[in-house]
Amino acid sequence: MDLLPDKTLTDTEETIHKEIGVRELRDAIPGHCFRPSYIVSFCYLLRDIFGVVTLATLAAFILPHITNPYFYTISWCLYGFTQGLFGTGLWVLAHECGHGGFSQSPWLNDMIGWSLHSMLLTPYFSWKSTHRRHHLHANHMERDHHYVPYRRDAYAAKLKVEQNKLEDLAADTPVVTTIRIIIQQIFGWPWYLLFNLTAGPESTHPKSPGRWWQNSHFDPTSSLFNPSDYLSVIISDIGIGLTIGALWYLGNLFGSKSIILLYVAPWLWVNHWIVAITYLHHTHPLLSRYEQDSWSFLKGALATVDRDFGWVGRFFFHNIIDFHVIHHLFSQIPFYHAEEATRAIIPLLGSRYYQDKASSFVGGLWQAFTECQWVEPGQGDSTGNGELRFQKGPSPAPEYKMRHWKDIASTECKAWM
Repeated sequence: MDLLPDKTLTDTEETIHKEIGVRELRDAIPGHCFRPSYIVSFCYLLRDIFGVVTLATLAAFILPHITNPYFYTISWCLYGFTQGLFGTGLWVLAHECGHGGFSQSPWLNDMIGWSLHSMLLTPYFSWKSTHRRHHLHANHMERDHHYVPYRRDAYAAKLKVEQNKLEDLAADTPVVTTIRIIIQQIFGWPWYLLFNLTAGPESTHPKSPGRWWQNSHFDPTSSLFNPSDYLSVIISDIGIGLTIGALWYLGNLFGSKSIILLYVAPWLWVNHWIVAITYLHHTHPLLSRYEQDSWSFLKGALATVDRDFGWVGRFFFHNIIDFHVIHHLFSQIPFYHAEEATRAIIPLLGSRYYQDKASSFVGGLWQAFTECQWVEPGQGDSTGNGELRFQKGPSPAPEYKMRHWKDIASTECKAWM
């Protein structure tokens, strides 16, 4: 159901009153929305696990016996896609655990979250730490951990053109845009975990350039972590190691082809959905990014957009696409209360609540890639208030390491939490 059926994302005047802050928004939400239910959470968890196990069992025992090569290929492709949906659902539930939205027991949340994320090759505690800082500094140009866009000077330098020539650049051809999207969707998630790609320069501890993995989620001495995080990062790595070891053992037992078809193909789909969902949450031509002096938690949290992926998003992805604004405001709200909580705050937010129910998934991804390449102050903004808007342009070459590598050593990290 569309929360605002007569309105999609439009560039309207700000209508939220200055006296409305986080406390007022919280008070407008029914108290039960903040309380997770063991029964409801476990029902969703068991449902998704049942779906994964059932689908994998049917595929393992039925699909190898299909003799027609076309039906054989199509059947395995459908399995990989569908299992990827269930796998993404489990990944989202682990994400809920990291925010404390699965249950009221921290140790239970971490045990379930670590187990689920480890099975999907995500370092649970390591990512939980950096993801928490993404929520604390969402859409902050220096401190955010996700999809920090280029400013004019950096974008021009990346393209090797003069800054005053950016508006004259031709757009990428559809083929180039398609290739760039595919590269991001396949490699974006593992490369982010390895190198902290697209993060702001003050999102890490200052360290001198050295090891190529110094910004990795897998290194307990990484610039991403405090010394107190050492053990939790090691535990995350142990979970990854156990999964890789299990896959190696099963590969020797049943053959590498079976592991590729039953696990690797769905896992690639999970990676795709993680990147697509997070990218589209925070990338839209009408959303803003903020410089240090103008950023606030409320501004950053509201500079995200609720999108609509139909019944697939609600059933498989647990509303993470449909109700992401409320998640950034109050991340501990369980996903099954997100719609009710969103309805409660819309009257207070007015036009500061952003949703795009008109764009399709593919259309939204294409729009983000073609119209959201870099940021600068909006047209007519001569006040220098630090609010930056997305601009069109061709895609730079794919990144392979964290930006501003040399600057990290000389920048005092004021944002460390």
